[in-house]
Amino acid sequence: MLNLLVTGSTGFVGRSACYWLHERGFSITAMSRRTIDWPSGIRSIATPNLLKLTSASSVFKGINCVLHLSGRAHVMREVEADPLDAFRSSNVVETLHLAREASAAGVKRFVFVSSIKVNGDSTHVSTPFTEAHVANPLDPYAISKHEAEIGLSKIAVETGIELVIVRPPLIYGRNVKGNFRTLINLLSRKIPLPLGSIRKNRRSFLSLHNFVDFLSVCVVHPSASGRLFLVSDQEDVSTADLLFRLGAAMGKPACLLPVPTSLLKNAAYLTSQQVLYQRLCSSLVVDSTLATDLLGWSPPQTLDEGLRTFSPDLLV
Repeated sequence: MLNLLVTGSTGFVGRSACYWLHERGFSITAMSRRTIDWPSGIRSIATPNLLKLTSASSVFKGINCVLHLSGRAHVMREVEADPLDAFRSSNVVETLHLAREASAAGVKRFVFVSSIKVNGDSTHVSTPFTEAHVANPLDPYAISKHEAEIGLSKIAVETGIELVIVRPPLIYGRNVKGNFRTLINLLSRKIPLPLGSIRKNRRSFLSLHNFVDFLSVCVVHPSASGRLFLVSDQEDVSTADLLFRLGAAMGKPACLLPVPTSLLKNAAYLTSQQVLYQRLCSSLVVDSTLATDLLGWSPPQTLDEGLRTFSPDLLV
């Protein structure tokens, strides 16, 4: 049985990962900053500060692999005076400390969840990001994730710990937050949205179910060691198409007004919402061929199956 330490176990991805992996026979140690109750069979550990962990800690006893999900997440409204410093403290310093101590304790593999934002914020509609693209992080969050990747790669060379890096695009699921949650709320209230003309862009998404399934492969597959992976639902859609399909899944048909994108761009500029405009109107396409070819992985859910998470009986 593989003994797996999951950091960030109370988060959006972490909680589902712990339950899913436990049900499939993994021995799970769920680490979080506060103590929570887990089902029988999941070991819970509260660690407010990762920098206080040492290789001698009982946390690492018997652990074969660390699935590192904790860190400072991308935020919509930044309140820190120095955002990059705040992101580095959590996403770089704590991550590298954890990896060094895990390696010293004899942990064999370290799976790091990074972000597609390390590649950049957008692609051409017909030129997806691949693992071969040069990194182009453009904001403090993405810069911190990239710096963590670089530091982890050096630690892997120095110590021999098996490193797996995963850069997912936007992950959606029942308790999703951010812009995706905002769209859900607007659709549920049947509010007309001025996004009917955004039909030519393409964006990749990743259901929570598909992501956790892929992570379960990363923690065990021999060929995952030393690799970087981009992963998605493998079905790219326009913003308008996503909203129509999301509305159908929710039982709340989307009402999209065909407002020209030029007007949307001008409105975004006048209201200082250029970042939101880019996320809605630009393309960000991910090629996850390597995950399929090297690991034999394919998404167990289609995009429409993933969106059914938001059907009326499950919507929160």
